[in-house]
Amino acid sequence: MLRYLSVFLLAFAVFAAPAFAKTYDLDPAHTTIGFSARHMVISNVAGKFEKFSGSFEMDDKGALTKASAAMEVASINTGTAKRDKHLKSPDFFDAGKFPKITFVSKKITHKGNDYTVIGDMTIKGVTKSVTLKGELLGTAVGFGGEHRAGFHAEGKINRKDFGVNFNAMLETGGLVVSDQVKIVLEVEGIMKK
Repeated sequence: MLRYLSVFLLAFAVFAAPAFAKTYDLDPAHTTIGFSARHMVISNVAGKFEKFSGSFEMDDKGALTKASAAMEVASINTGTAKRDKHLKSPDFFDAGKFPKITFVSKKITHKGNDYTVIGDMTIKGVTKSVTLKGELLGTAVGFGGEHRAGFHAEGKINRKDFGVNFNAMLETGGLVVSDQVKIVLEVEGIMKK
């Protein structure tokens, strides 16, 4: 009887043990946190954040379980200094009062390497649920023996939901800047030792 009890307890311990998550820090040299918005109805203007921090976790089966990031608004770069200055102003993101944009995952599901990540995004002090859809591109070992993993993901937000309301109307009736903004992420992380 004692032998059966021991076997049962051992089996319970094995199946009840939590999966050990591996944490990856974002590699800024190989990560792009970008966005694009329609300009004057006729073209898309893209930009990115030059400074950010973040991490993601993967379980022992290689599945994404958690993700978070913080972008420095003052590091916004669309390739035009005048436009960047305007985007940092109170008309748009108000970098002086709200220096960071953050994202924290709440629910992650996947089918194979295709992922849906639902999380809270905070812009200008307003937090809304955002859905990102993406793909695990793969894992690899770098030249220094470090373990790496990479993802691509995209999503859409309405900037006015976050209080980014500035706009001007064209004579034809269209908006100078679209309300909808596309988020494009190219992410590579390095596993913490």
